Amino acid sequence: MQHDSLAVSAITGGYGTVQVLWGVNMSVKRGESVVLLGPNGAGKTTLLKILIGRLPAWSGTVMFNDQNITRVRTDLRVRGGIACMSEHGVFSGLTVEENIRIGGQFVDAKARQRKTEQLYELFPDLVAKRKSLAGSLSGGQRKMAGIAKALVGDPQLLIMDEPSAGLSPALVAEVIGILRRVKDNGLALLIAEQNVEFLGLADRVYTLESGRTGFEGTVDDLRANDVLNRAYFGLL
Repeated sequence: MQHDSLAVSAITGGYGTVQVLWGVNMSVKRGESVVLLGPNGAGKTTLLKILIGRLPAWSGTVMFNDQNITRVRTDLRVRGGIACMSEHGVFSGLTVEENIRIGGQFVDAKARQRKTEQLYELFPDLVAKRKSLAGSLSGGQRKMAGIAKALVGDPQLLIMDEPSAGLSPALVAEVIGILRRVKDNGLALLIAEQNVEFLGLADRVYTLESGRTGFEGTVDDLRANDVLNRAYFGLL
């Protein structure tokens, strides 16, 4: 039986006096891939900020590996095994090498170097770009650099916000292929998306609708739901 890596219970939150999340519940098991599906404005980014500690939860609980991390600082969450890749993924004014080094700042230098070389094997397009500013890269290369930056710390859980943003369908497929390979190494994934192509990675799916958890189940369950099938797969 798989144990929960991440368990989110009754999370509320928002900005100032504006409430965005209303009692969100979800979980990600160890080694599992979960896609959080929802349109722009549903509250996906707000939830991810709470999970990584960049925004305080108003109420509710965030558990990671059976530890309550609801009030734990972001850096301690990262040290504990959570990595987060934002929509942009990299610092555009730093080189690829510098971005990856920042991603591994809490890892022993030798381990970081070893992992960096492994990541360059996974992303050969980045090898010649090591000294290039991340802002000079193509959209696909920036995503690869962002994933490498997130993975160099050898996390147990990778949280991603809209990895499809700004990518062509061909590059979306390439990113999905890369994530499928890293997932096979036992990494748990939580991917917030509105692009249904990422459902090809999903062991389970949640929908977030107006700040509330909606559907939970498999991709087949989602397709079998006539309303959700029209809402999401009707976009294809």
